[in-house]
Amino acid sequence: MRSKSKCTYILAPILIAFFVLFGTKSIYAQEVDDESEFDYNLNSPKGPTNWGKIKEEWGACNTGIMQSPIDISKDRILRIISHPQTTNYRPAHALIKNRGHDIQIAWLDDAGSISINGTQYSLRYAHWHSPSEHTYNGKRYALELHLVHKATDPAVENKIAVIGVFYKIGEPDPFLSKLRTNITSMARKKDDERSLGVVDPKEVQICSKKYYRYMGSLTVPPCTQGVIWTIKRKVKTVSMEQVKLLRKAVHDYAEYNARPLQPLNSRHIYLYGPMSLIEF
Repeated sequence: MRSKSKCTYILAPILIAFFVLFGTKSIYAQEVDDESEFDYNLNSPKGPTNWGKIKEEWGACNTGIMQSPIDISKDRILRIISHPQTTNYRPAHALIKNRGHDIQIAWLDDAGSISINGTQYSLRYAHWHSPSEHTYNGKRYALELHLVHKATDPAVENKIAVIGVFYKIGEPDPFLSKLRTNITSMARKKDDERSLGVVDPKEVQICSKKYYRYMGSLTVPPCTQGVIWTIKRKVKTVSMEQVKLLRKAVHDYAEYNARPLQPLNSRHIYLYGPMSLIEF
């Protein structure tokens, strides 16, 4: 599964300052896999408003000031002119796993990386949220894909960069179509995992000449902050059947797995793209 892909990844000045101050400090940034420890029901004692109270190490979920997801609002966007770079993704062996609250792909070998401000972030995982966790000017999409990358430099170990991609209802997504049989067969089977063989992440086709970037957090416990978010401006399509497939595969309580929007506070959102294409 091979295809060519070019994307842009440039860091805004405020993010550069963040790394000057915090780039050498390791942060605990492992998502919680055990879905029994939390859920998305707003009325549940294990729901999003209580995540920070369940465990001390999850405190940032309630007290953090740089939490994700957020609304990408036009009135908070600063425009940046970017310079193109090439992604370094490559085919690698992968597993697909039903984590109870989402379906995850985990690359076992070197699936390549992206570069942000001179730091390499290796592609590790992909998973889906429905509806979308981030919104654009208040609009929520049918699905949001997260591609999770971790820094390869020991000096910034555990630093995370996530690429988010929006999907609206329309034509089926080719990448999800190839996963249909595996997702269907693991429905309601928490912790079920199986080999996908070699998977080329380029087939996700995430590239967009425009994207947004801001500093945020994991959207599941422990809600670790210091995560670099890149949200692609181009909206892809997914069929309603594919969205339902992802939802039916997980447990009943996870009919949706999107964390509520978090306050932007004093953060800015940066829009990158060629001069000729920069529009809000």
